[in-house]
Amino acid sequence: MKTQKLKNRWLIAASAVGIHISIGSVYAYSVMTNPVKDVFDVDGSVIKWAFKIAILLLGLSAAFLGRWVEKVGPRVSGTTAGLFYGVGILGSGLAVQLESLTLFYLCYGVIGGIGLGLGYITPVSTLVKWFPDRRGLATGMAIMGFGFAALIFGPVMQSLFDAVGVANAFYILGVIYMLLILSSASYIERPPEGYLPAGFKPGEGKVIKADMANIDANASLKTTRFYYIWIMMFINISGGIAIISAASPMMQEKLNYTPMEAAAVVGLIGVFNGLGRLFWSSLSDYLGRANTFVLFFAFQILAFYFLPKLSMEITFLVVLFTVITMYGGGFATLPAFLGDLFGTKQLGAIHGMVLAAWGLAGVVGPTVYDVVKNTTGSLDVTLEVFAGLFVIAFIVSLLMKRTVNKAYKKMYKDLKYA
Repeated sequence: MKTQKLKNRWLIAASAVGIHISIGSVYAYSVMTNPVKDVFDVDGSVIKWAFKIAILLLGLSAAFLGRWVEKVGPRVSGTTAGLFYGVGILGSGLAVQLESLTLFYLCYGVIGGIGLGLGYITPVSTLVKWFPDRRGLATGMAIMGFGFAALIFGPVMQSLFDAVGVANAFYILGVIYMLLILSSASYIERPPEGYLPAGFKPGEGKVIKADMANIDANASLKTTRFYYIWIMMFINISGGIAIISAASPMMQEKLNYTPMEAAAVVGLIGVFNGLGRLFWSSLSDYLGRANTFVLFFAFQILAFYFLPKLSMEITFLVVLFTVITMYGGGFATLPAFLGDLFGTKQLGAIHGMVLAAWGLAGVVGPTVYDVVKNTTGSLDVTLEVFAGLFVIAFIVSLLMKRTVNKAYKKMYKDLKYA
C-alpha cells in the first residue's frame, strides 16, 4: 500500500494565515460604515449593527459548531467557512444594490458571522497538532493574520468603493475572500496520528511537554480550569475592546491630539494588535502559558490605573500599545494553552466554547466604559474600574497557575511510580 506523502507543516500554517487574513477583514468594518450608511440614508450607528451581529454570530457559531468542526475535519469546515463568508459578502452587495437594510443585516451579520466563527476555529486545532513543539508560534502566526487583516483590506476596500461603487466592491471582495479561503482550506489536513516534527529526537535538547489531559469538550466543562480560562479571556477581551473602542477620544482628551492625529494612532493599534499575537504566543512557548497570562494581568492592573494619569506622550503611547499587544496576545496564546490544559482530542470544540467570552466581552467592555464615563465624567474613575477587573483576572490567573503546577506534579509523580 502506497504511503501518502506528508504535507509541509509550514504550508499548513500559511494556509491557516490565508483563512484568517480573509475573515479578519471584519476588523476593517469602519471603512465601509460611511459608504454603506450613505446608500441606506441612515446614521452610522444603524449600520454598525451588522458588525455587532457578525461578532455575536462569530462567538455563537464557534461555541456551538466546534464539535462539528472536529468531526468533519479542517478541509470540510474551512470550505464551509469560505462559502458562508463569501456568500455573506456577496449578499451584502446585493442588499446594497436593492437598498434592503434587513437583507444587509442577514447577509453580513448572520451568514457572514457564521463564516467568521467557522473560519476562526477551523485551522487552530489542526495547527496545534502539526506543531507540538511550537504551539504558541504556530497559532500566533495564524491569529496574527486576523489582527493584520484590517491593514491589508482596509485600503483595498476604500479603493474599490471609490473605483467601482459600493455594491460592486462587495461583489469583488466576496469573490476574493471565497477564493482565498477555499484554496487555503483545500491544503489543510490533520497530521497522522502520533506525528512528530521531522528531525525531532527526544533527548537532544528538544522537549515536548505532555498535556495535562486529553479530554473531550463535555469533560472540559467539568473542570475548574475551563472556567478559570473563560474568566481570564473575558476580562482580557473586555478591557482590550474598551480601550480600542475609546482610543481616539481618549487621546484627544489626554494628549490634546487632533481627530486626524488620533486616527493615525488608531491605525498603529492594528499593527500592535497583530504583532502582539505573534510575539506573546511565541514567547509563551518559553515562559509557559500560565506565566504569560499572569504577566498580562499584573501589567494591565498598573496600566489601566496609571494610563489616565500619564501626561508624557511617549509614556502614554508605550503603555497603550503594550496593552493592545496583550489583548491580541491573549487570543493567540489561548489555543496553545487549551491544548496544554485539555489535549487535542476536541480542541476546536473547547476553543469555540471559550470564544463565547469574546461575543459577551465585545458588548460588556465598551458598555461598561461608556456607562461609567458618562456617569462620572472621569476617565480616571473609568479605567480604575477596569483595573479592578484586572485584579480579579490576576487572582484567577494565579489560581490557574497553581492548578497547572499541581496537575503536572501529580502527572510526573504517577509516571515515576508507574
